Amino acid sequence: MPPTPTAAVVGLGSMGGAMALALRDAGWRVTGFDPSPDARTRLGDEGVDTVESLEALAGIPHIVLSLPSAAIVETTVPSLVAQGAAAIVDTTTSEPATSAAMAELAARAGVSFVDAPVSGGRAGARAGTLSAFVGGSDAAVAAATPLLDALTQGSYRRIGGPGTGNVVKLLNNILAAANLATVGEALAVAHSYGIEPSVAAEGISGASGASRASSASYPEWVLSGTFDSGFSLGLMARDARLALDVAAARGARPPLLDAVAGRWQDALADLGADADFTEIARTTAPDLFAAKESTR
Repeated sequence: MPPTPTAAVVGLGSMGGAMALALRDAGWRVTGFDPSPDARTRLGDEGVDTVESLEALAGIPHIVLSLPSAAIVETTVPSLVAQGAAAIVDTTTSEPATSAAMAELAARAGVSFVDAPVSGGRAGARAGTLSAFVGGSDAAVAAATPLLDALTQGSYRRIGGPGTGNVVKLLNNILAAANLATVGEALAVAHSYGIEPSVAAEGISGASGASRASSASYPEWVLSGTFDSGFSLGLMARDARLALDVAAARGARPPLLDAVAGRWQDALADLGADADFTEIARTTAPDLFAAKESTR
């Protein structure tokens, strides 16, 4: 019988905690770390062992990162490399230059590092059905494959070398940001004609204007009034801005994407970073939101 694979998850927020549980359910022996005692307690209550420091993860070969920012990735990876990790899978939506630098640092120590930012939300993370955009060398991706398979059931795509996973993930996110904003505006127009927004969204979702915003985000979180996707407006506004930074690094200035990022910065100023990202409907379609609230 093969030995039980062992992994650590660093960062036990909404996504990281769910990934730790998915790995546990897939047969891995999992240890979690987060600087937040509350995050450690939540995962511990689910039956997963947690530790109080990065140093306590020494000797664990497979590491999954789910961190808030590239800056935290930069301070975390050197410690894990020094402690003898074998393969690090960074699911953080990070910055391409940071991912490339961390891959180089790890490679010098004989450690594999891939950037593998994920999509699918906390439900996909918990079910182990995320999709991932993977950047890394051939050898690093091969070393990361057992973890990637467990987190995505094989639904990941190798984009290219180190950092490329984050390039495409940031572009994906700014497109998702555009869809969420524009679907709200469209449904508000439909409502002004006396059309039930949910009916309009269903019709659009079966036609050429379909997007996950029309088929899932609005029905599940906006039109329902729950606004509880688990992904913050602050993170989406950050990702939209970073996508423009990625474009600018190659001399591109995409005007429509620039307008999208600006709209999210405006929503951030109005609603705050902790609002759910679906709450941009409050600013892009205020009449729709007010009408929904008046019927509750």
